[in-house]
Amino acid sequence: MRFKLFILTVFALYSALLPGQIKPERQWPGYRGYLSSGVLDNADLPVSFDIQKMINVKWKTEIPGLGLSSPVIWGDKLFITTAVSKSDNQGIKTGIYGDGMPVPDSSIHDWKILCINKNSGKTLWERTAFTGIPKIRRHPKSTHANASMATDGKYAVAFFGSEGLYCYDFDGNLIWKKNLGLLKSVAFDYPAAEWEFASSPIIYNGVLIIQCDVLENSFLAAYDLKSGKELWKTKRDEYPGWCTPNIYNNGTKTIIAVNGFKHRGGYDIETGKEVWRMSGGGDVPIPTPVIGKDLIYFNSAHGSSSPIYAIKTNASGDITPKAPGELNEFIKWSIPRGGSYIHTLLLYKDHLYNVNWNGSVVCYDATNGKVLYNAKLGNTQSFIASPVASDGKIYIVDEHGMVYIIGDGNTFNKIAEIPLNDICLTAPSITDGMIFFRTQKYLIGVGKK
Repeated sequence: MRFKLFILTVFALYSALLPGQIKPERQWPGYRGYLSSGVLDNADLPVSFDIQKMINVKWKTEIPGLGLSSPVIWGDKLFITTAVSKSDNQGIKTGIYGDGMPVPDSSIHDWKILCINKNSGKTLWERTAFTGIPKIRRHPKSTHANASMATDGKYAVAFFGSEGLYCYDFDGNLIWKKNLGLLKSVAFDYPAAEWEFASSPIIYNGVLIIQCDVLENSFLAAYDLKSGKELWKTKRDEYPGWCTPNIYNNGTKTIIAVNGFKHRGGYDIETGKEVWRMSGGGDVPIPTPVIGKDLIYFNSAHGSSSPIYAIKTNASGDITPKAPGELNEFIKWSIPRGGSYIHTLLLYKDHLYNVNWNGSVVCYDATNGKVLYNAKLGNTQSFIASPVASDGKIYIVDEHGMVYIIGDGNTFNKIAEIPLNDICLTAPSITDGMIFFRTQKYLIGVGKK
């Protein structure tokens, strides 16, 4: 009887590890994890680590070229992208500066996908998706491989903007690819300021979604993941933006949430038809919408406006407020000034965290928008990477590679400051037992030894 029970237990554990049995919510399948939440609890991460002494650091792997894509993870496989050139060697320029002109480089690049074993840091396979001269130049803080990949455990998709959309299986075989033409990721008011593409693809129930808000012919599109067949394509009258879409359910439909300036809103995932919309906010939107508590949280901050909105998931029609900060049937709460230009918000339990470029961290009550505290991290004025959370701790990284760990709560509680010893503009990624940091030169796997 005991032997039989033992066999059944082993079989159950083995079945739980099969690819088809892996729970998506325990993976990190796209930008900022499952549904872009930035959260993975019960991960059992180390309380402290030291990169230089390799304490609680399982591995540190040098990554060629330049890329800002966050690692995406499914099972033991981790995926990142990079763009490699022998001539584009200026690196990433840190700090706050007004000059947004692109890096003057027109060299040949190789756009690469790397599949890495998350436990050892060893490259399992590497593929070059495209080779050529970039069609859009990059901002000094940008690269030619900004968008994070998306995976569902069978397929892994990389989006390189004007250089194409590529789908691979987990063995590195190219399944399909698409040339979407020239996607002008530039400043809307000064097209010579080319900044490169950065909106990451997302996958939901076998459907691949991309948001392309560019200077000309902006659109939102859905493709069958397995075949690459276009399911629908909806035009958008929108300024260039760098937002990754998200997914939510309103009780009857699955809806794609998109950030934007002219058109922030929701689209039916089955048809691509608009469900609701609103305008206004920062005119160069970058943050991803965040979902929770039957609300969609938006923020942006460029130009004269920097709002945060908490929109009800049952929103429909045009819900644009008559005046900034004004509420209506579908806007539960809003803050006219307080959003972030770069950072995606972090919804963790009952708190909504907003990190700003200068290192300020504002913690809100997620249900009503009440400010619980406003604190400042570090002495630098350059924070780009969006925050993530696990087991009551918030991880925030500045451009110079300092990791700040703060405790979740109604009051500010700084737990640690840990240097990565390299430039870092990329959001960390979390899996069971490990957290990964992508710096300018390295990918670092942190976990208990």
